[in-house]
Amino acid sequence: MTEVNLERLIARIGDDHVARRLAIETEHEAQLFGQGTLVFNFENWRVAPMIVEGALKLAGLYGRARRNADHVEVKRNIVMSAHLPNAFDGFTILHLSDLHTDISVGAMQHVLSLVADLAYDACVLTGDYRGATFGPFGKSLLLMKDLCTRLKPPLYGILGNHDSIRMAPALEAMGIRMLFNESEAIARGGETIHLAGIDDAHFYRIDDITKAAAAIPREAFSILLAHTPESYHAAAQAGFDLMLSGHTHGGQLCLPGGIAIKLEARLPRRMGAGAWRHEQLAGYTSRGAGTSLSPVRLNCPAEVTLHTLKRAA
Repeated sequence: MTEVNLERLIARIGDDHVARRLAIETEHEAQLFGQGTLVFNFENWRVAPMIVEGALKLAGLYGRARRNADHVEVKRNIVMSAHLPNAFDGFTILHLSDLHTDISVGAMQHVLSLVADLAYDACVLTGDYRGATFGPFGKSLLLMKDLCTRLKPPLYGILGNHDSIRMAPALEAMGIRMLFNESEAIARGGETIHLAGIDDAHFYRIDDITKAAAAIPREAFSILLAHTPESYHAAAQAGFDLMLSGHTHGGQLCLPGGIAIKLEARLPRRMGAGAWRHEQLAGYTSRGAGTSLSPVRLNCPAEVTLHTLKRAA
């Protein structure tokens, strides 16, 4: 996919945003040190998958971890808010994150079987469609196209730190409204809520929450899609009611009790998986449906999530 394919995106979000992301992809995409929020980007280390798999084999846990990675749970989360319009009481959002489709083929097959039977009003995808952090993405897009034929619209998405902006036109052609520091109004029963999405704040660091929230009335109920929950403080300051994220995989390889060995994110550990709150902001960090580096999981089940909005009395 060439920059010619990005012309419509450039017209919508501006040449500066697209040029900045492309420059980082060209110059820093495979960088190990000094780019993004972490000093060392373990995911960019080419030998990392071999280290992870080798350690699991030595511990006699590889077979179990491999089987776990192919199983995906449906998690349900209730979001209570007195700020929610009456017409959206019971509104349900299907949340998919960190699919990493090309290295999580078994999990993807399970996701395909799950989503066909789920009832929801909108679907959001919070990034990381590609397995590697750089390189080809053709296989990932083919698998995403298969998934999108099973999903019910409307679909909204953002990019993650594994994704190239060159993937965006194809994802939009599949019916996903990709959000790049933008927002969309969702109407129901004569009332409205607002959904915003920011570009990756973890590696690319070209998120702009202020811009994403600019068209949202301060009094409106609003949801932010952010690939990494590391944006929680800025989201709360901007007045968002709910933030949906992924990125951490819940640790992917955890100690018994779901205690993450490593989260690959700078944030309080309580925000590493599941529901959390920060000031007036409700948040949810998905453990993701796919896996990074290698298709293995321990004590950290993969998930797709159904969030149901409920109006508090």
